[in-house]
Amino acid sequence: MTLAAATDLAAATNENLANISNTLIYSSMAVYTLAFFAYIAEWLLGSRSKVGRTAAALTPAKAKKADAPAVTVKQGGSTAVLERPKVVVRATAGQRDVPDGPGAHGGDAQGDLYGRIAISLTVLAFLIEFGGVLMRALSVQRAPWGNMYEFNITFSTVAVGVYLALLALKKNVRWLGLFLITTVLLDLGLAVTVLYTASDQLVPALHSYWLYIHVSTAIFCGAVFYVGAVSTMLYLFKDSYENKLANGGTPGRFANSVLDRLPASASLDKFSYRVNAAVFPLWTFTIIAGAIWAGDAWGRYWGWDPKETWSFITWVAYACYLHARATAGWKGRKAAYLALIAFGCWLFNYYGVNIFVSGKHSYAGV
Repeated sequence: MTLAAATDLAAATNENLANISNTLIYSSMAVYTLAFFAYIAEWLLGSRSKVGRTAAALTPAKAKKADAPAVTVKQGGSTAVLERPKVVVRATAGQRDVPDGPGAHGGDAQGDLYGRIAISLTVLAFLIEFGGVLMRALSVQRAPWGNMYEFNITFSTVAVGVYLALLALKKNVRWLGLFLITTVLLDLGLAVTVLYTASDQLVPALHSYWLYIHVSTAIFCGAVFYVGAVSTMLYLFKDSYENKLANGGTPGRFANSVLDRLPASASLDKFSYRVNAAVFPLWTFTIIAGAIWAGDAWGRYWGWDPKETWSFITWVAYACYLHARATAGWKGRKAAYLALIAFGCWLFNYYGVNIFVSGKHSYAGV
C-alpha cells in the first residue's frame, strides 16, 4: 500500500468516526427528549395532595396576626392562661424557616416511578452523548473542543455529568432534572444546526497540552456555574412564592403545584452559594492556565484580548458575589441578582465573544 493510499484510508476512517459521532449526538437528543417527557410526567402525575408544606409552615403567621389565642387550663380548676402560639417564620440567617418541598413527584409512588424512569433515560442519553464526544475526538486524534460545536456538545455532556454525580452523592437535586434537560436539548439543537462544524484539524496555536488542561477546566467550571445559575433562578421564584404566602396572598394553582414541591428558598440559596464557591478556585486556575498557554503560543501572558478580558470580568463578578456573601452578609435576592450577572458574563464570554467580537481566540470559529 502506497503512502497516498494509506493517507486516503486514514482520512476515510476519520470521516466514518465523525459520522458515527454525529449519529450518536442525534441519538442522545432523542433519548434526552424521552427523558424530558418522563420528567414532565413526574411533575404532572405526582400527587398534588401531598404538597403544601410551605403554605402550612407560613399559615400560622396569619393566625398570629389575627390574634387567635391558644387556651391552656392548669389542673385543679385554677385560672385559665391565654397563650399566643409561638411561630417562627424567619430563621436566624434571615430566611424563612420552612421545610423543603417533597420533590417533583409530590411524595407519591407513581410520580416517583416516572422520576426514576427519567433519571435512567438521562443516564442512557449521557452515555450516548459521551460516546459521540469520544468519537469526535478519535476522528481527528485530538481533544474534542477545538470549535464552538465541539465545545457545546462537551459542555452539555459535562453539565449532565455534574447533575448525575450530585445524584450519586445522594444530594437532593432531582428537582433540577427537568430544567437541566430542557436547556441541554436547546444547547444541542443550537450545536447541530447553527454551530455545526465539520471534523477538522486544529490551527497550529492549539497544538499544545494546555488545550487539554485549560479548555477542559473552563468547560467543567461553566457546567457547575450553570447548575448554580439554575438553582439561583429557581430561588427567586420560590422566594416570591413564600413572600406572597407570608403576606397573606394566594398564589395561583401553578405556583401551588410546582413551586411548593421545590426545596425551600433558603435551601436553594445555600445550594447555589456552595456550588459557586466550590468551583471558583478552579475558574481562577483556568484563567492562570490560559495566561501560561498564551505565553507559550503568542509570547505574552496577557494582552487584553476580548476572551481574556471577559474571562477576567467573569472572575471579578463571581469574586464580588462570594465576597458580598462572606463579608457583607448578603443573602437572598441581592446576592442572587449578583450571581446571575456573573453567570451572564460567563455566557457572553462563551457565545458573544466568539460570535460578535474579533480577537486572537477567533480561530475557534462557530
